[in-house]
Amino acid sequence: MDCLAFQIHSPSFPGRDDEDLGRGSPYSYAADEFLAHIASLGFDTIQLGPMGMTSRSNPSPYDATIFSRNPLDLPLLRLVDEGRLSRRAFQWLHNTMKHETRARVRNEQAFDNYAIAIREVVANASDSDHDSARAFLGTHASWLVPDCLYDLLCREYDGRAWYGWGGCEQGEFDQRLFAPRPGEGELARERLQALEHRFEREILEYSLVQWLIAEQHRMFRERLKQWNLSVYGDLQVGLSLRDHWASQKLFLKGYRVGAPPSRTNPAGQPWGYAVLDPRQMGTLEKPGPALLFVQARIRKVYQECDGLRIDHPHGWIDPWVYRSNVEDPFDAVQHGARLFSSPDDPLHPELHSLAIARPEQLDRGQLPFADARVQTLDASQVKAYALQLDAITQIQTEFGRSDSPIACEVLSTLPNQVGQAIARHHLGRFRVAQKIKHQDPTDSYRLEHARPEDWVMLGTHDTPPIWELADQWSVSQMGREWEAYLTSMLAPLVRAQRNAPIANDASSLVHALFTAMLVCDARHVVVFFPDLFGMRQRYNEPGVVQQENWSLRVPDNFKWELEERVASGKALSVSQCMHWALMSRENSGPRN
Repeated sequence: MDCLAFQIHSPSFPGRDDEDLGRGSPYSYAADEFLAHIASLGFDTIQLGPMGMTSRSNPSPYDATIFSRNPLDLPLLRLVDEGRLSRRAFQWLHNTMKHETRARVRNEQAFDNYAIAIREVVANASDSDHDSARAFLGTHASWLVPDCLYDLLCREYDGRAWYGWGGCEQGEFDQRLFAPRPGEGELARERLQALEHRFEREILEYSLVQWLIAEQHRMFRERLKQWNLSVYGDLQVGLSLRDHWASQKLFLKGYRVGAPPSRTNPAGQPWGYAVLDPRQMGTLEKPGPALLFVQARIRKVYQECDGLRIDHPHGWIDPWVYRSNVEDPFDAVQHGARLFSSPDDPLHPELHSLAIARPEQLDRGQLPFADARVQTLDASQVKAYALQLDAITQIQTEFGRSDSPIACEVLSTLPNQVGQAIARHHLGRFRVAQKIKHQDPTDSYRLEHARPEDWVMLGTHDTPPIWELADQWSVSQMGREWEAYLTSMLAPLVRAQRNAPIANDASSLVHALFTAMLVCDARHVVVFFPDLFGMRQRYNEPGVVQQENWSLRVPDNFKWELEERVASGKALSVSQCMHWALMSRENSGPRN
């Protein structure tokens, strides 16, 4: 095994009695204590989620900004100790949280608390801090300026998002400030200069906060070295509204990115994300503006992390797109099309000229989103599909990270064109063990199909926690099916040593499954934090907007809590599973 990764999103880090203001942060004192403990369990990698700015009403990290980082990640108690925030102000804010549980993120309250704290941090900034902020602004003005202006203009237009700024001439012009119509270029430059002059102080303050977060991340990475931990970033497929507004000239009009109907989501998922215009991509040798945008995103991840996870690689290779002007988005996404594999789709004539696949290469008996819809491809077509993957691996090499394997989030579906594109770079797929179909020997999630380049996991941030499922399986026929499957995966001596029934015991089932994951040929194993701690609460339910989504946190007293739960068979004992996995290999021959 090359990598044992622990997956957690920033807000889910644990709190501390003297520190917490409603959400976690990887940069906090509590996070240091937690990560030291995670390393002691045998993990060598921390897989973070997207770390961009979210909103008060939408905490989803996959709708966050792609360049600006989230100010809610600032470790406020550290800032107190650095003299950037008064202890009195921090204590006043902390007192507002005294009777609040830290089992879940209090997003709205944290959002409000941090806004107050950040105002004081900005007011207390030294001359040296301002010099650093100006230097940071000079380097990153291309995204700092529009990201800052977006908030200010939203405020000016009654808090509406950019697509709602119409109704007056200036609002309509500001909607297209970064995508002016022909003949409006000079007017747009003048308007932008006027805004930069008018909001010079606000832009510098915004830059100051972003510089502070960047500094906290740099120090975080330094601290990770003492625990021999690497950190992976998450290259999300979606864009925030702020990014869409600032870069709208790069996007294909009339279409959005989503997910087609699938085994997991039969209704499809109308995500609403902007679609990069293929006509502006260019080539690696001569990148167009859209590919330069992609490269800037990738470089930022590699500047900040040791490796990356590619969110929804289909969206980087052949995205499922749907019309943005259809009233029912679910109807639209169900009648969408593959951006590069629709050479003659009568519902989407606009996509014909963008196709890479030719009409004779399509199997008309397959649904438009089916894995086998696109048949044989020649080498030049595979290269065309893999353009953005090529950019990722090129920049990975540029940063000297070729030895850090890329986590490529291929789940239940793998269209032929996507499979050939990732095979071009020897990338693996995700094998989500909880989704294994026992009666289907060809099922892609089965562990015996895992290859060394794959990543295996009990579950993801979008699935039910394994412990909830195991509770259900252990009182049904599924328990017996799991027992038959897992005993076939483990050496006889391990089965005897375990001396525990799998079929009707949730804890035994989870531990046997994780042991089988460690034994299989995949060299990368990932554990999402609820599955380590034996949690039964769901982290996120895709396609459902609810307050509980994205809010679950690691327990405050994590070390005691984990030890107690492991001792009583209610949480995952990584060390015990590693012991059994080594025994299984010794008694059945090495697998990886």
